[in-house]
Amino acid sequence: MTLSSSLSAQPHALAPYGWDEAWAAEFAPYAAEGLLPGRVVRVDRGQCDLMTERGAVRADTAFVTPHDPLRVICTGDWAAVEATGNPRYVKAYLPRRTAFVRSTSSQRSEGQILAANVDHAIIAVSLAVELDLGRIERFLALAWESGAQPLVVLTKADLVPDPDTLGHLVQDVQTAAPGVQVLTVSSHTGEGTDVLSAVVSDGTSVLLGISGAGKSTLANALLGEDVMDVRATRGVDGKGRHTTTTRNLLALPGGGVLIDTPGLRGVGLFDAEAGVGQVFSEIEDYAADCRFHDCAHQAEPGCAVRAAVADGALPERRLESYRKLLRENQRIVAKTDARLRAEIRRDWRAKAAEGRANHAAKRGGRA
Repeated sequence: MTLSSSLSAQPHALAPYGWDEAWAAEFAPYAAEGLLPGRVVRVDRGQCDLMTERGAVRADTAFVTPHDPLRVICTGDWAAVEATGNPRYVKAYLPRRTAFVRSTSSQRSEGQILAANVDHAIIAVSLAVELDLGRIERFLALAWESGAQPLVVLTKADLVPDPDTLGHLVQDVQTAAPGVQVLTVSSHTGEGTDVLSAVVSDGTSVLLGISGAGKSTLANALLGEDVMDVRATRGVDGKGRHTTTTRNLLALPGGGVLIDTPGLRGVGLFDAEAGVGQVFSEIEDYAADCRFHDCAHQAEPGCAVRAAVADGALPERRLESYRKLLRENQRIVAKTDARLRAEIRRDWRAKAAEGRANHAAKRGGRA
């Protein structure tokens, strides 16, 4: 074997951070310009930290800060950075394979990208407080929409010592998360961490959840050391302080990459209709048997969805949550889609006219 072939057979220095032949092919034009590839591990105030084949570097992001908030560089991106310079600059980033995006506020139509090029979206849910299935469904909709494979991790399982109670909680979450793996984990006892480590050892994973869900403790368990700051949650409501204030990308000792995120106070949908459909796939399966293709599953005759609720096959809570998320997503999309806004206005006018006609009929035809 020649020296050149031996060197080419060696793994790339960025392989632990997810670099592969496909990324190398995408980066080829930038390599020809003398730029270095780097994985963004943190973004902070116009600068970002990257891991390159020459080690960790800090670079200015002035060239990759457009007005569109969805096009700004973020943790998980693969970037083309100058080899030298003071300051050195990120000149571009590669097209994203996946992107986890949420709405910044229910009153605005802007999206915020939380992580890029993610393979697994780990939704951490604490068993120390009452389960909020609606919030889990919301996280799942965004995860499916991102292109990543979601995974629900029920943390602090040691606080539910009764096996029957724990089993019922897991079953409730499985009902709210069809097609998604649900794990019970305790960082205190080590329960479930080996299974989770095996999942995240392949590709890039992002940790998501509200404050107090145990994300930082879970990250430390996967890293095998106390890297992330951890603080106790409040005993009253189980909420915690924001121990993680930035999104950080970390290489795991057993392989794979983990992006830890701050606790999310709000999880607004952002153009996630396909994700909502995936979360409530059983409802859309029932809807295929409705008499009318545009059935709203309210009082229409021949509604297979309402029939499933009546039979007990579909929980009423699931249908209400489905409607709520679809309405919210429609509002967000309508703020940026003029055609959809016009359709919604026409629908409102038609329903208002129908209501007036029904009211007039009840009054004997008097206007």
